[in-house]
Amino acid sequence: MKDRVYLKHIRDSVKTIEKYLNGFDYDSFSRDEKTVDAVVRQLAIIGEAANNLEPKLRSKYPDIPWRNMIDMRNFIIHEYFGVNPETVWSTCKDDLSDLEKAVEKILAS
Repeated sequence: MKDRVYLKHIRDSVKTIEKYLNGFDYDSFSRDEKTVDAVVRQLAIIGEAANNLEPKLRSKYPDIPWRNMIDMRNFIIHEYFGVNPETVWSTCKDDLSDLEKAVEKILAS
């Protein structure tokens, strides 16, 4: 039951990021400090939620990059001064759609 809550947090954070990035290209995103900060916050939530999932659930879905999400969260929190908007942008544009689909599939099962 607890895992479902964390999975919903991941899904909701992905949807929030999609909403925040609507209408942005990379140049406008990278210059908008508030949006960068807001997206980084949602990525941290995704990583924290992934970290709180039971190891049994994470091992059941090895194709989902749980470790990468957790590592990104740790980097955002502990190395905040090194967060690069380009990395944030590419993560959001390249990875979040697949993550959302995978999480939705788990929630539907």
